[in-house]
Amino acid sequence: QVQLVESGGGLVQAGGSLRLSCAASGRTFSTYAMAWFRQAPGMEREFVAVISGSGGLITYADSVKGRFSISRDNAKNTVYLQMSFLKPEDTAEYYCAASRIYSSESRMYNYWGQGTQVTVSS
Repeated sequence: QVQLVESGGGLVQAGGSLRLSCAASGRTFSTYAMAWFRQAPGMEREFVAVISGSGGLITYADSVKGRFSISRDNAKNTVYLQMSFLKPEDTAEYYCAASRIYSSESRMYNYWGQGTQVTVSS
């Protein structure tokens, strides 16, 4: 079992930055790929970024490439999402998720956090 708790969301102006954190329970954190997804009201959940257990593999959605950066600290059981040059269309609930499989598909993820809201004002 893995429990995930996100933090760091909030209200920010367009062009600003935020860093999301996701703290995981358990002693096997480094064996899980960790991903961020987001869901805006009335929209389907969409992939944002994923990082492998070792941190050696990273994939981003095209919509955030060059603006967002995913990283992890296995000693702290935490994954981060540094978001820069934020746009109003980045407004969504952001979720972290864990899977034994490195994937950008939400159906491959067994464990999810409760979400943290990011709102970008224009």
